[in-house]
Amino acid sequence: MTKDKSIIIVGAGLCGTLLAVRLAQRGYKVSLHEKRGDMRLEEMDAGRSINLALSSRGLLALERVGIKEAILKECIPMHGRLIHPLGGKPFLSPYSGRKEDYINSVSRGGLNMALLDKAEALDSITLHFNSQCKSVDLENAKAVFENRVSGKILEEEGAVVIGTDGAGSVVRKSMMSKTTSLLFNYSQNFLRHGYKELSILPAEGGGFQIEKNALHIWPRGKYMIIALPNLDGSFTLTMFHPFGGEVGFDNLKTKDDVRAFFEEQYPELIQYTPHYLEDYFDNPVGTLGTIKCYPWQAYGKTLIMGDASHAIVPFYGQGMNSSFEDVRVFDDVLEEYGDDWEKVFYHFQEARVGNADAIADLAIDNFHEMQDRVDDADFMKKRKIEMQLEQQFPDYYSKYSLVTFQPDLPYMEAMKRGRAQDELLLKICSQQELESISLGDVHQQLMALAKK
Repeated sequence: MTKDKSIIIVGAGLCGTLLAVRLAQRGYKVSLHEKRGDMRLEEMDAGRSINLALSSRGLLALERVGIKEAILKECIPMHGRLIHPLGGKPFLSPYSGRKEDYINSVSRGGLNMALLDKAEALDSITLHFNSQCKSVDLENAKAVFENRVSGKILEEEGAVVIGTDGAGSVVRKSMMSKTTSLLFNYSQNFLRHGYKELSILPAEGGGFQIEKNALHIWPRGKYMIIALPNLDGSFTLTMFHPFGGEVGFDNLKTKDDVRAFFEEQYPELIQYTPHYLEDYFDNPVGTLGTIKCYPWQAYGKTLIMGDASHAIVPFYGQGMNSSFEDVRVFDDVLEEYGDDWEKVFYHFQEARVGNADAIADLAIDNFHEMQDRVDDADFMKKRKIEMQLEQQFPDYYSKYSLVTFQPDLPYMEAMKRGRAQDELLLKICSQQELESISLGDVHQQLMALAKK
């Protein structure tokens, strides 16, 4: 194997492992390093296993490596948001007016392990676990790793180094140390909210205690809880909550505090989560942040992708999907430019940066929508119109559908068109009663808007 076919990947999470598999399928020799142990042999940390929403963009990438159908067998379809307003009756807000459009609840750990199995089956991939990257020589594609168990040092050199090592990326930090020569820009913005994992256990004798094929939301203005189904009948609940304030994470310190809060804000949940106090105090609080940076590549020798280059908050369900899309776009660019790594890295970067920034902004928008607008009267009216439009007019896609179910449409274009559509529809909803709105007239206005 020649040096130009040898690739070092730092980080064996979802993005890095998928990338390793695709590169190996293309004939490259891949050295894949992960600072944690082999998750297939170790128990995952409690409270860190948030389920993921797998949708069209991610499925396209999985299809490319030949694992899509196997993964879909481990998923649960979710056709919409089941909204649980405080003191009100739950109602379903479909994701799309098209029956074939839905997202899939999948276990992060289960998906990662399936990808690792796929990687391990390929002779041209070498897996290194407990292998922590200590430094990267950006200009010469060299990296130094320390085994966290034995303490042994391994120095590797390849044609290129690709960092898929998450939001705390060592590879990105190496690029940041070259701020002057790379003109490296970096921003990190945390929400004033964190998250904590809770759970609903399966019903006695098995089965689901609440609706299986939906993403459940308990919106409460400044905070909310969401729930995604698991194959065993359980639900993974995520409590998104501010750190500060009278009932923020920082001040819910005792069981009496938490019990009083849940009895006031989530009373209907308690019957399904009798163990919520144990979950609350056993599981850690995680942070929620957005990372943007530029450039993503250095000297045609080092590249970052996935969360290492564009970590986003989880409220559009696109974090994993956008990282998987990175791999698919990288594969397309590689097909065009071959082993000319300088061109590959540059053109990949230029194709992805603006789109990564767009989905990051959309995710923040959706955070505010999910916690405070899903049960708003005008918003609900708008969603009804969107469903009817999608049912009657095949060429219309709501903003959510543009992002989630149109994988060939760049995020930037989906954001531009979707925001303009939302503005128009909300204006119509504020001025007219639902019964008086002409879908044909609205469709004409939306199509005219799309041409601008």
